[in-house]
Amino acid sequence: MNAQITNLVFSLGAMQVARKIPTDDPEVLFYLRIAYVAIQLLTIGTYFFISYKVKAKNDTSVLKYVEPAKPMSQAEPELVTTTVRDYDLSETAKLSRGVYIGCAIMCFLHLYMKYTQPLFIQSIMTLKGLIESKPAKLHLFGSPAVGDLKRPFAAAPSMFAPAAAAAPEEPVAAIKETKKTK
Repeated sequence: MNAQITNLVFSLGAMQVARKIPTDDPEVLFYLRIAYVAIQLLTIGTYFFISYKVKAKNDTSVLKYVEPAKPMSQAEPELVTTTVRDYDLSETAKLSRGVYIGCAIMCFLHLYMKYTQPLFIQSIMTLKGLIESKPAKLHLFGSPAVGDLKRPFAAAPSMFAPAAAAAPEEPVAAIKETKKTK
């Protein structure tokens, strides 16, 4: 099943459960806040641990791929040459930034707008995102880098865009094409 549909179904289920939680009770709200902060700290700590494992492994194998042009941009796809270590560190940093942005949005929603349901839902979704992240699968759970976990990681396909546009181009053909145009 498509990961986005799974996330949608999971979110809707979490919303139904969140409705049953009596968030008007100050004690329940206190425990929700503690759970949210604990899960965010656990997630950030896990991403730091993954970064530590990547640095300790120090895989300097060369990785070449063509990064697709940004949507709605006139820029050409560009050839990227990096190492597996640097690629994994950059992917882990992107995931960490996502958690930080989610925390900032949650602070706005909860502290300023006084919404309480998103505390529960975001706690579950952050943990789910951590478990399903490709660096976690590779470096925490020890999955081999084959198929979906082969570097460079394919971007998650949009529900509205064709699936073929999400994957980076194969290195050999794409590198030759990029060199021809330069």
